[in-house]
Amino acid sequence: MDDPRRLPIIYVRGFAGGTGGIDKAVDDPFYGFNEGSTHVRVGAHNQPLFHQFESPLLRLLRDEGYELLVKGDQAAYLARHAEIPAGTIWIHRFYDGSATTWGGSPQEYRLENAAADLLDLIDRVRDRTGAPAVHLVAHSMGGLICRCLLQKVLPDRGRDAAECVAKLFTYGTPHGGITFELGGGLLERMRDLTGVQGGDIFGPRRMYEYLTPQARRDPDGPPEGWDARRMPEGPGTLPLERVFCLVGTNPTDYDVALGLSSAAVGPHSDGLVQIERAYVPGAQRAFVHRSHSGRYGMVNSEEGYQNLRRFLFGDTRVEASLVGFRLSGDDDLVWQAEASLSVRGLPVVMHERLAGHWCPIQLDTPPDGQEASVSLATTFLNSGLRAVTDEPMRFILDLRIISLREKGGIFDLFDHLEQTADLADTLVIDIGTPQAGPGIWATWNSEIEGAIRDHSVAGAPRADEDPTPDRWAAHIPLPATAARLLGPDARIRLVATPWT
Repeated sequence: MDDPRRLPIIYVRGFAGGTGGIDKAVDDPFYGFNEGSTHVRVGAHNQPLFHQFESPLLRLLRDEGYELLVKGDQAAYLARHAEIPAGTIWIHRFYDGSATTWGGSPQEYRLENAAADLLDLIDRVRDRTGAPAVHLVAHSMGGLICRCLLQKVLPDRGRDAAECVAKLFTYGTPHGGITFELGGGLLERMRDLTGVQGGDIFGPRRMYEYLTPQARRDPDGPPEGWDARRMPEGPGTLPLERVFCLVGTNPTDYDVALGLSSAAVGPHSDGLVQIERAYVPGAQRAFVHRSHSGRYGMVNSEEGYQNLRRFLFGDTRVEASLVGFRLSGDDDLVWQAEASLSVRGLPVVMHERLAGHWCPIQLDTPPDGQEASVSLATTFLNSGLRAVTDEPMRFILDLRIISLREKGGIFDLFDHLEQTADLADTLVIDIGTPQAGPGIWATWNSEIEGAIRDHSVAGAPRADEDPTPDRWAAHIPLPATAARLLGPDARIRLVATPWT
């Protein structure tokens, strides 16, 4: 293969519901991976504007040179050809056997069977392409099928996950299950007891069954404190750094069941999956203001595609953290940070955690003897996508620090100024390319004269503060005005590493 990153991609769709939904799902030759969109919400008031996104499938074909080798039946194509290019896209059509539209007797859908069939597809694709592994891209329940493969099917067969799967990217997967803000737990208990339309797969007992290898499974069900979101670490597992979770934060535009789903799940969600249940702890993640699906969905979005593309094919990973801050001794103050990240040349925000989207970053006082540190954002850059090849890779980190006064669990609004930050500035970050050599340049917008687009890096990059090979670190002090808020030692830590 010319490019070792261009591995086969297998797409795994989400939950279709009962028989009617399954019959509709199988009518689509690509299980929804070919769906695009024309709407995007922008600006402070989230006004809808026209933006034509062709679909992740078409963009991967156009941008990355992937091929579709369906020719009437992808399974038959795989059976007939002994050698197939690695840069190909495949659809895991796990619902086909459960549809009534083919005639005959449809099979009952079971998630464990879908995961086992996914392994069969992976093995066939690897055998024909000669690829060492595949990339898995999954929406919603599809991510749980992938995790069942990684955490149960492969271990039960004595096989290593990392030998089959290179990277896993999930859109809006309920890694922690689906719960409802309404009903006091009654809705979940009814769903899990009756298994209506197979919805019990999002409850803790069924999740424990298909996410736990047989040798470690307790017949009495999940032990106390079991967290469905957590993936195992250690030999034979897929490293968590190879997992990316895209988290949606827009419940309003999820109009399934006339908006009843969104109302039941609550505002801190994508309309179906609550924000805190949409990621694997320790994995890569980004927050985007998109819904679970639909007109403003994640899969059919520019934001989703750009995060996917750079995670799969980028060459540099950069993490930005707020460190060394010291919070006020006033026990009534609650501190939060808002962060958003944009990459030069893209029409969308790649990551945003805002209070208005129910996902600000909480700032807490660390235990005694420990330096305060909280991750703000992680992004993946691709030096081959720069508009100007002799410039470093640029992105910006927009940072806002907000304090709220809380007494007895109630916010005191006497001295509150709505939507006003105690600190607001933008850090302009330039990263050296692997070809030209490593380096980090960073300047606060408040120190730049004129427009950011006219700002050019000058001089040598900041000194590398980490002696570890292939790891470059720099600390950027906050603007001087932040000293009274967060102390004189508060700074942004940037860490850049190669990503292959």
